[in-house]
Amino acid sequence: MKLITNIVCLLFILTLSPYSHADAINDLLTENTAADKSSDNKIISLNHTEKSDRLIEKRLHKIYSEMDDLKGLRVYVSNGIATLEGELDSSASEKKALQFANQMEEVIEVKNNLQVSHNATKRLQKTFTKLTALAEQAISSLPIIFLAFFVFWIFWVTGRWVSNKNSLYRRITINPFIADLLGKIIHLTFIIIGIVLALSLLDATALLGTILGAAGIFGLAIGFAVRDTVENFIASLLLSIRNPFEVNDVVSIDSHQGQVVRLTPRATILLSFDGNHIRIPNATVYKAIITNFSRKPERRFEFDISVGVDQDLSYAQGLVLKTLDEMPGILQEPKCQVIVHELGNSSVIVRIYCWINQQEVSLGKVRSEAIKAVKQAFDEAHIALPNPVYDIHISRDKAGYSASHHQKININNKTAIDHEIQDVAADHTLTQQIDQENVAFSDENLLDSHSEKEL
Repeated sequence: MKLITNIVCLLFILTLSPYSHADAINDLLTENTAADKSSDNKIISLNHTEKSDRLIEKRLHKIYSEMDDLKGLRVYVSNGIATLEGELDSSASEKKALQFANQMEEVIEVKNNLQVSHNATKRLQKTFTKLTALAEQAISSLPIIFLAFFVFWIFWVTGRWVSNKNSLYRRITINPFIADLLGKIIHLTFIIIGIVLALSLLDATALLGTILGAAGIFGLAIGFAVRDTVENFIASLLLSIRNPFEVNDVVSIDSHQGQVVRLTPRATILLSFDGNHIRIPNATVYKAIITNFSRKPERRFEFDISVGVDQDLSYAQGLVLKTLDEMPGILQEPKCQVIVHELGNSSVIVRIYCWINQQEVSLGKVRSEAIKAVKQAFDEAHIALPNPVYDIHISRDKAGYSASHHQKININNKTAIDHEIQDVAADHTLTQQIDQENVAFSDENLLDSHSEKEL
């Protein structure tokens, strides 16, 4: 439906163009009308003689005798009125005979008594004669035609050979996508040059203008129909030049978060943290606000902890700083910060900021261990965490079960589990999946780790 709408719009634009097909028809009709008016406006001479009529007849007979399709026509002229009689093979010959008679000087009017023959034998003979002439002309033109095709083939093969010199284009641009596009443009340039030279040899350069005009109109229609695809392709070209991210980078694009899988000519593929593929059109990616969490190795995390209003806040802040400074995975520079963030009704909210090297450790795991370490330090220092106040109504069910009855779950191999919990190494699960997937789709990926990165 969208393609049909675009084609209708194109035809409407052509209809409103300064020179349309309707204008061409009107111009043709205007020319014919002007010719008729010129014949109507002929000045009739007062000195016309019978000798002039005979001269007109003689002249028209000579003209018609020189043309195969007009031989045998009879012409009678009386007082400037020319009468044409005879049988012709086609309407085109009839129009030609009338045109010559009208162009004669001192001819006032032309009477058309000509008859167009509908004899099938004559028509077939005439058609066969034309085909024979065309065949003879084609045979005589074969050497030029073969030479034109040879010139085109030479340029096509040369262009393909030059376009395959990827090492040459990689010296011009380090981006493989731009290098491949440059090779295709050079190949297309060689092809166009070959076509122009071939048409020049065939003396058909006028045909080139017709082809280009038709290609322009066709290209405009196709452009309307696939403008989204073209927009995404141009966006992929610009993204590959800017290189705002590379494979395995953790990014956020229009509220979509994940690791970059690849950049194709149409879309950017992300792998979300829960293992789903997210396909975002490149036009959207180019216009979107992109947050790249992996471009710099240092990354900050934060968390809040509540302290009772009766506690020494300065002591609590110092204890947090000392605890986090001794914790593995947290950077010494930049230093951690502990600030009093907010005063609540029954507590004081303390906010902690720390930095990690995300290429070495996992942000989520380090943050989890940091919260545990601060909680344990507060417990050992007897810094009470505020408890919310509730009105509790205790009741027993019919079976007499007490809500305060609990059973501890027995955990086997507790040492191994503690080690796994305290492990803060970076998680490379998604990275391994992306690397395996890119092996199968290496030809579609436009991202290159060696390209210059956008800051």
